[in-house]
Amino acid sequence: MNDVELWRELGQQLRVDSVRASAAAGSGHPTSAMSAADLMAVLLSKYLRYDFKNYDHPNNDHLIFSKGHASPLLYSLYKAAGAISDEELLTFRKFGSRLQGHPTPAIDWVNVATGSLGQGLPLGVGIALAGKRLDRLPYRVWVLCGDSEMAEGSMWEAFQYAGYVGLDNLTAIVDVNRLGQRGETMAGRDTGRYAARVRSFGWKAIEIDGHDVRQIDGAYAEALATEGAPTVIVARTLKGKGVASVEDVDGAHGKALPNPDQAITELGGPRSIIVEVGAPRNETAPNVFPVGRAARQPAYAPGDEVATRRAYGDALAALGRERNDVVAVDSEVNNSTYTDAFAEAHPDRYMEMYIAEQQMVAAAVGLQVRGWTPFASTFAAFFARASDFIRMAAISRANLRLVGSHAGVSIGEDGPSQMGLEDIAAMRAVHGSTVLYPSDANQAAKLVPQMADCTGIVYLRTTREPLPVIYGADVEFTIGGSRVVRSSDGDAVTIVAAGVTVHEAMKAADALEEEGISARIIDLYSIKPIDAATLRSAAADTGRLVTAEDHWREGGLGEAVLSVFAESDERPRVRVLAVRDMPTSGTPADLLNAAGIDAVHIADAARDLASGPA
Repeated sequence: MNDVELWRELGQQLRVDSVRASAAAGSGHPTSAMSAADLMAVLLSKYLRYDFKNYDHPNNDHLIFSKGHASPLLYSLYKAAGAISDEELLTFRKFGSRLQGHPTPAIDWVNVATGSLGQGLPLGVGIALAGKRLDRLPYRVWVLCGDSEMAEGSMWEAFQYAGYVGLDNLTAIVDVNRLGQRGETMAGRDTGRYAARVRSFGWKAIEIDGHDVRQIDGAYAEALATEGAPTVIVARTLKGKGVASVEDVDGAHGKALPNPDQAITELGGPRSIIVEVGAPRNETAPNVFPVGRAARQPAYAPGDEVATRRAYGDALAALGRERNDVVAVDSEVNNSTYTDAFAEAHPDRYMEMYIAEQQMVAAAVGLQVRGWTPFASTFAAFFARASDFIRMAAISRANLRLVGSHAGVSIGEDGPSQMGLEDIAAMRAVHGSTVLYPSDANQAAKLVPQMADCTGIVYLRTTREPLPVIYGADVEFTIGGSRVVRSSDGDAVTIVAAGVTVHEAMKAADALEEEGISARIIDLYSIKPIDAATLRSAAADTGRLVTAEDHWREGGLGEAVLSVFAESDERPRVRVLAVRDMPTSGTPADLLNAAGIDAVHIADAARDLASGPA
């Protein structure tokens, strides 16, 4: 069998197996798989370089199905590569199977979870960026995209950035099968429109018939030969190719074929082709950046006024001197997040993503696929743009460090569009996440190195305004802990705060002390995981808790504290102070007062609780 015959037969096998897997499951997206089968047949048998027995080989290519709903095709590829059995293929979508409805890293050969459209290409950009800038290895990144997801803005963030930095190790394959979930896409089968748009972003664009294996072969060869720019292959295809009842027919999306046996016969019946996939291009080891001796972490004198965002930047730069796996990405605000300190100290490991927060988070996910330790920073409010990428990163089992500055009303005059007031709630809701909110510079500096060793999504919330340093540089802080700032045997009430409100709580406690009311203060810098033991102890001792936070009431520190007592038979009285009305511009002091979370309001709430029944 020559190459052309092999590709045609393998394409049909992939279609048959996609139909079979979906029929066994009673659901799936076989028609979306069938349109791209020829594209993947040629890629698998000639161009992909991958050792399936050594999935973490540093020189393996990376194949991402951005159109993750075409998972039957991906799993059929694994069978054709000899990586899974036919029996396992038919467990598709069944409970307990690793072959889930959309790909996840439960499968060793899947780097990132896909299925939320518009994410695979941005994630591929991150992996390609690691190959060019960090690993400096010749592996390639292949991303199969759907034409429907070309309407997603995140796709164009990816096209723009990859073209700008010249990622010639990246090839996007756009399966233009015309039909989306509910009808025709915006561009239909007009591949010229797609090609023109992508060329304007600096890509090489190749238009082909996606069912002509010779054209597919030529396009891949041209992509490999292209230097200085990424390549997009825009392929005209037919959804449901090969089965007359569903070929190019609207309404067949996301359904197992109604007559699978007839369809399999029409496709020529089952095949048992096993392809010998090409080995990685070489055995070169990844680049290792030089690293100095253990760096001295920043330290600040108690009483000095230092913004926690500044401490974060200083600590990250110091960590970069000690650990050569640490990298930083930012979205054009590094002189506000203070990652400019890292950029200056370690320019080879800093990546400016510009104002494209979805691509920034996606790049960080891609970088960690290759074993790097990324810190991604922007204003806390702007992580909202990338919330779906963060959600999917958790499904990808990604290890990310996200740092949001300019949080809360305390940023002052910039006004509500810049104030992160939803971020704690959003990050707490992410599966397996860690949420940190330091109150002073030494605390922030001590938490940053710990973030690097955390698994999952770790979020550090920093403040814009300089705050007095409370703790000495020798004080230790651990994730999952808290700090009792002041306490006595006669405490009548406990004030629980984090970040800027710790300072307001201290002023409130001073005022209460003058009235003969002793207040305990807990600095709850680790909001998730939360120090439940310290909170329960305070509740047992005082019976009254005031929580104060520079965040909306919903999902924030107050609700985190309340959750500790949700299943307790005996609960303390709790007063939650949080931002409730839409803020405006103003000084930080004015805004904290207007929100009811400054020292005056904290003292009022504590006084009221202390005077009432326990």
